[in-house]
Amino acid sequence: MRRVVIVGSSGAGKTTLASALAQRLRVPHVEIDSLNWESNWTETPTDLLWKKIESALAGDAWAVCGNYTKLRELIWPRADTLIRLDYPMGLVMWQVLRRTVRRCITQEMLWATNNVESWRKSFFSSDSIIVWAWTSWRTQRRNYSKFFRSREYPGLRRYRFVSPAMTRNWLDGIGADAHAENH
Repeated sequence: MRRVVIVGSSGAGKTTLASALAQRLRVPHVEIDSLNWESNWTETPTDLLWKKIESALAGDAWAVCGNYTKLRELIWPRADTLIRLDYPMGLVMWQVLRRTVRRCITQEMLWATNNVESWRKSFFSSDSIIVWAWTSWRTQRRNYSKFFRSREYPGLRRYRFVSPAMTRNWLDGIGADAHAENH
């Protein structure tokens, strides 16, 4: 396991898992959102984003997190492992709500200058991450379920985790394996 892609609903914990896994495997963590979002919530043009991703994946090992369908054909053929965080909607909504409130209070800067989650945008806008998580959860679940049953990308090892405890148990095993290999 050297080139890992982590997918799942907004708020499921993709970035947290990718960061922890990258540390254990001693590989770069590639967060697609950080490559996509420029100042003032401006998206990087697709052609430039592709170049950024190609550069980030130039090495032989990495842990990528993100659900960008427009980048799938660039990333997935290079991967050897796909991890799907398939958590219940209630849990995902609780996590995205908790994270959003924390970010609104702390005014945490996200990925570029002037990218902060505001109360107005988060709770009173059609662009709300909370609305996005709610409306996209079922579609993503259906699409990833269909993909996991398909024969597309036959060399891709696939893991589906349905709870944070299941994910932690798997990750703890990776930590033990990585530690043993280095000693």
